Amino acid sequence: MASLTGQTALITGASMGIGEAIAQALAKEGANVVLVSRSQDKLELVERKIQAEYPAVKTMILPIDIQNHEAVDHAVEIAVAKFGQIDILINNAGLALGAPGRFWELPVELINQMNGTNITGVMYVTHAVLNRSMWPTKTGTIINVSSVTGLECPPFDGEAVYHANKACLEAFSNSLRMETSGSNIRVLVLRPGCVATHFHLQRVKYDQDAMDEFFYGYEPLVGSDLADAVLYMLSRPGRTSIQALECVPTAQRALTRFDRDWNQRNAL
Repeated sequence: MASLTGQTALITGASMGIGEAIAQALAKEGANVVLVSRSQDKLELVERKIQAEYPAVKTMILPIDIQNHEAVDHAVEIAVAKFGQIDILINNAGLALGAPGRFWELPVELINQMNGTNITGVMYVTHAVLNRSMWPTKTGTIINVSSVTGLECPPFDGEAVYHANKACLEAFSNSLRMETSGSNIRVLVLRPGCVATHFHLQRVKYDQDAMDEFFYGYEPLVGSDLADAVLYMLSRPGRTSIQALECVPTAQRALTRFDRDWNQRNAL
């Protein structure tokens, strides 16, 4: 298994949820972490937790909006100047807004925000990291956090933009993997299923009853489950690529089928 000690990972959407869990897991394995998100206060809190638990690990926070190319490129420049290179890029930041509104019912502002974060922001960060670190050294691992909805449309309203964004991310990852041939750069995709984080609560407009109904009868994933999946992907030797990994609750038998008796059967 490949060691992560001393490597540097840049993680977007690192202020909470899956991103925070990934940052904690990588720090535990000895990786330095560059934490990217819009909220400086939340990033500082995550950084303090990591520094308290793993004092040997170096950290940096970059409170930027990844939809701003100049801010992204400058932030990556600063990170590379401090750490020397970016070994791992986790494109985790993402938004799902406006459900259950159908596409034509969504405010254009929400459409732009989702496209800007889920597609343009991912491309900006990847572009900067490749140019400033990974391509010159011909090394690194990029993990794009997609979704099981990237391959199949969810069976309910409000998913047109998000589904299209994740389908685009799948295509982008496939193309990037081809274009980085001639290097040791790995381009990998993680596809989470249903996860109980702030992301989903935001998705249902902070309606806790709607969230409870969605997860009724089974145990959804939590952030640490996805962090474990990331560690598995990163720990493979350089000659091995887990090009795509789906991580879902066992009760999520398919995108349209949930075992709602899971908790009762397993006494949860």
